[in-house]
Amino acid sequence: MSFSNLGLSEPLQRAVAAWHYEVPTPIQAEAIPVILKGGDVWASAQTGSGKTAAFALPLVQKLAAARRPDGRFVSALILVPTRELATQVVEAVRRYARYLPQPLKTLVAVGGLSINPQMMALGGGADLLVATPGRLLDLIDHNALSLAEVSVLVLDEADRLLDLGFKAELDRIVGLLPKRRQSLLFSATFPPEVQALAAALLRAPVRIEAPVTEEAAPEILQRVIEVDVPRRTQLLRHLIETNPWSGVLVFVATKYATEHVAEKLGRAGIAAAALHGELSQGARTQALADLKTGKVKVLIATDLVARGIDIPKLPVVVNYDLPRSAVDYTHRIGRTGRAGEAGVAISFVSASTHAHFCLIEKLHGLTLEREQIEGFAPHETEAASPLVAPDGGGIKGRRKSKKDKIREVAARSVGEPVPVRIVSPRPGVGRRAGS
Repeated sequence: MSFSNLGLSEPLQRAVAAWHYEVPTPIQAEAIPVILKGGDVWASAQTGSGKTAAFALPLVQKLAAARRPDGRFVSALILVPTRELATQVVEAVRRYARYLPQPLKTLVAVGGLSINPQMMALGGGADLLVATPGRLLDLIDHNALSLAEVSVLVLDEADRLLDLGFKAELDRIVGLLPKRRQSLLFSATFPPEVQALAAALLRAPVRIEAPVTEEAAPEILQRVIEVDVPRRTQLLRHLIETNPWSGVLVFVATKYATEHVAEKLGRAGIAAAALHGELSQGARTQALADLKTGKVKVLIATDLVARGIDIPKLPVVVNYDLPRSAVDYTHRIGRTGRAGEAGVAISFVSASTHAHFCLIEKLHGLTLEREQIEGFAPHETEAASPLVAPDGGGIKGRRKSKKDKIREVAARSVGEPVPVRIVSPRPGVGRRAGS
């Protein structure tokens, strides 16, 4: 199978050759012919599987053959959950459209930037708009564009769009689209919410699930290092200083942690930057660019960059904090080991997160050996209550209920003792003195 067998035009074949795409990945081989024929697609594929090219290549070809309607209309719309992914997708589309006889007008619309330049750019409409839902609706409310002529809708990372609370925005956007259109839904997981969205959005879709084969699976060495919570930053510094890594992406749980860990590494002489959702779009783009170019060696980030972001030749990912959702483990470690490169994924596990990591292993069918690094062997022996995660946010699926919280507030208000859960020690684990 080659790209020439998929029905791609000569300009698109030149584009894939220029980017050294030799043979289509499974998701590309299945999706491209269906999309070119105008069918709806409901697809899932492992991280790093070439998903963006699977929808972007045929979309570019369809747009090149169509005439853009006059006025403030867009012909195709790609919705994504984050600004970073929007930028990455539009860059890919422009690469694929490079050899077209007539250029496509391809725009990106995301929050965190002034809306005025985006409104001006939309003057006369666009062939393709890549947008986050919130900013798209802002532009519609400002009468900067209309969705009445959209012929193709793409939802990229649909499960993430719903996780981030975009359900109401998606419903409103879909209501503004024409009934007759082609819809493509790409999602890494298919919880009930995504299945309901697919049922409402798609018409007789072709269901594509690219298999995870031994050949296609990314080459990622997964390591689990046991360490006490207060010593994680010291261990991180030790690993960075003793390994020849060109760049490191570190995932933490909170905005505060990104800045705190980055500052500590900086004081130790390690070039590090923080990346979280409260930074301006310019600062976020610059942080990613600095890691890619080597200006900084370590990027400390929240799950903002856990999905879809491509950092070429990234050698290592570190789970400083474990992901609250076990599903997100795969997305995080998938930032390394991309495009045939080998990678390393390290997870820090403490006594308080041991049970949660066991859930991650169970979900993904893993059994990983625990390591201890000399000089950083853990001393904590009692697991914390599973109701509370180390960052204070709780473990997804194990949080206190609203009723429990109300009871605690009521008990405190009358001076009564608050009931607590008693956790029996594991066999072979002793209690601390005085407990």
